[in-house]
Amino acid sequence: MSRSLTLKKIPGKPGQVYYPLQLNHNPKPTAGPGELLIRLKAAALNHRDHFQRQHLYPGISFEHALLGDGCGVVEAAGPDTKTGTSLVGKRVLLTPSRGWDSAPEGPEGTFFTIGGHKGTDCGAAQDYVVVPESEVEVVPEYLSTAEAAALPLVGLTAWRALITKSGNALPGRNILVTGIGGGVALAVLQFAVALGCNTYVTSASPAKLERAKELGAKGGVSYRDADWEKQLAALLPKSRPYLDAVIDGAGGDIITRVLRILKSGGIVSSYGMTIAPKMDWVMTAVMKNIELRGSTMGSRQEFSDMVAFVREHKIRPIVSRVVKGLDNMKEIEELYEEIREGRQFGKLVIEISPDERESAKL
Repeated sequence: MSRSLTLKKIPGKPGQVYYPLQLNHNPKPTAGPGELLIRLKAAALNHRDHFQRQHLYPGISFEHALLGDGCGVVEAAGPDTKTGTSLVGKRVLLTPSRGWDSAPEGPEGTFFTIGGHKGTDCGAAQDYVVVPESEVEVVPEYLSTAEAAALPLVGLTAWRALITKSGNALPGRNILVTGIGGGVALAVLQFAVALGCNTYVTSASPAKLERAKELGAKGGVSYRDADWEKQLAALLPKSRPYLDAVIDGAGGDIITRVLRILKSGGIVSSYGMTIAPKMDWVMTAVMKNIELRGSTMGSRQEFSDMVAFVREHKIRPIVSRVVKGLDNMKEIEELYEEIREGRQFGKLVIEISPDERESAKL
């Protein structure tokens, strides 16, 4: 049997409803031609999963397993796989999206994220999943299974927002990362530090600002302060007293707040709007030639490039909390509560089943 965690449909309007979680028992799947059977070991949550429960995300499925971040072990390879037999027994990451191969501008086809979506039964909140052999990447060996599960979706989103979109992922460039503590923001910070950028962060939590500095941030300010942009300006190096780019997941008034310290022609790379589904845009930004670039997830090629970069630089995703058991509904609900309240610093992970190799090290 294979357990899966899904949403249970109840009456309610989008934004007002909050769908309960439901644990199901399903037949164990079998790998077909060109496919891999993966026993999932860990899965991680994202803000997207909280939005799905409020019906604030497109294409919601009440039949397919939730969660777009997953790590597992290849248990079997179906017929006609090119690399399948060599992957049996290895830990792999699920690619978190479908429909986007390599075009840098945007998806070539219908694009969606796995987990609780009508377009695919692939989701990380289940014991077993079958995927095409092309839709996995081997886990960097030094990562724990929880760290590996914390990487795919946020790593891909961060990679595109910083590397592909910002145009400023270069040594010595001044990068502002807003809302540090969330998984994407932390991945951006880690990537930017590895590249030699001067990285600055915002948060409402002094503790999160301090932890970001421990991870390599040059400084940070509280976005609750009315003059936070002035405080940030004072932190910038005298040799380069301006921001080159902002990597933002909040939206709201970020454009008007950073206008004075963002260079002419500077970039705001926006990968989300957690404050509201709108962002202020003013004529002053036009006069200063500021560019606003939307950035959503990324391509299969970008995912491969991101994993290779993580492996090369020995980057470890930040894990905030791990709960054990796909049937541990009480603590899984607590993870959703942490996302809703923004208390986490890093990713929230569900250990679906113990990794025998890690247990052997204890």
